[in-house]
Amino acid sequence: MATVSVRGCELAYDEVGSGDRLPFVWGHGLTSSRADEARLPLLDLDRVGDDRLVVRFDARGHGESGDIADPADGDWAALALDEIGLIDRLGIDRLVLGGASMGAATALHAALGLGDRVDALVLLIPPTGWETRRAQVELYEQMASIVDTAGIEPLLAGLRATPPPDPFVGDDGWTKRRAATLHAADPSRLAAALRGAGCADLPDRDRIASISAPTLVLAWTGDPGHPTSTAHELGALLADCHVTIASSAADLGGWTDLVVAFLADH
Repeated sequence: MATVSVRGCELAYDEVGSGDRLPFVWGHGLTSSRADEARLPLLDLDRVGDDRLVVRFDARGHGESGDIADPADGDWAALALDEIGLIDRLGIDRLVLGGASMGAATALHAALGLGDRVDALVLLIPPTGWETRRAQVELYEQMASIVDTAGIEPLLAGLRATPPPDPFVGDDGWTKRRAATLHAADPSRLAAALRGAGCADLPDRDRIASISAPTLVLAWTGDPGHPTSTAHELGALLADCHVTIASSAADLGGWTDLVVAFLADH
């Protein structure tokens, strides 16, 4: 692990892979981290790193990076400034951006700031946005308030009562891994991250439509926090975008192959 100071925060990151293809910078989801993704990987980033450098980082308020001091610091647009700062500090000129959930939303905001420096985008399970965002924001504030007053245990109970996304139906490990992540979380950092997400939204539609980089969107069914409607709308807005929806474990198992093939073409 290494760290770099960006906008007053120490961001933890690591690098895997090597090669002469453009670097791939990857961001994780809300309440997750590099370590958490190692336990529940949606992509095999080692395979992505067969021909290129892969940079993974813990977002502000997550993992081994510094804290979120103000909810606005957890806004996806603010996290994108952190990501751009990391990219610049590492001396990366052109690159591919990718991420899951919060990381996907952050990548969209970062792509707008980086412009032609972004050669392609890989967006996994993009979260609620625009009209579907309000209910999710209210949920995050409720969750943060619960953590403040009663700790993490009520969230664990809610998690155990919530059906998993369709590709994980019948997989008891999904709930156990998510519960382990929550159980290990620092309550104050968790509440701050949730309130930061409550400040966030996807970029305006007209700004997303200005992104010309080829984009691969991978989403799954059965998850209100990551609705397929967001994925399909991104597919309609972005000029060069391919959308694939997973509804089974077999579909999900093919995601790394899809990403490797997409990057080979771009």
